[in-house]
Amino acid sequence: MAQTKFGYIRVDDVVALMPGTTKIDSLLELYQRDTIQPEYASIVEQYQFNDSLYRDSLKTPASVRGEIAKKLPGLIYQIQNWQQISQQALEAKQNQLLGPIYNEVYNAIKAVAKEKGYTHVLNKEAFLVAPEGDDMIVAVATKLKLKLPPQLQPGSKPGTR
Repeated sequence: MAQTKFGYIRVDDVVALMPGTTKIDSLLELYQRDTIQPEYASIVEQYQFNDSLYRDSLKTPASVRGEIAKKLPGLIYQIQNWQQISQQALEAKQNQLLGPIYNEVYNAIKAVAKEKGYTHVLNKEAFLVAPEGDDMIVAVATKLKLKLPPQLQPGSKPGTR
């Protein structure tokens, strides 16, 4: 019967050390500034334009007013729920950009687990108490050729992590 052996790691600590992660933060800021904010401005502009046409009953034919009346609730919904909509768009972009980095980290974790005989690997937060020897961060960082800062070394003071 195979022996059960548990290892643990903080995946986000490793991802934060990966080259390109800081560039992704900059790309997300650009995405928010250049895509999300202009999109909101465009929606508000569309609403204002359609609302003014709808309210101007003397110049706007009834058939056009009917079409505008169908559009307005959707625009109002987007404006009222913009915070949530933009957060979802930003998270989707973040997942798209960070996906390859997470895959690389997960592949390194799987390789280290196999090399060291771990049958299970959990996120470190799942443990209240665990032996330092089963913290995989050093081995995974080595596999990914990352320099591990002192505060992430096993045995560092709990407040520094």
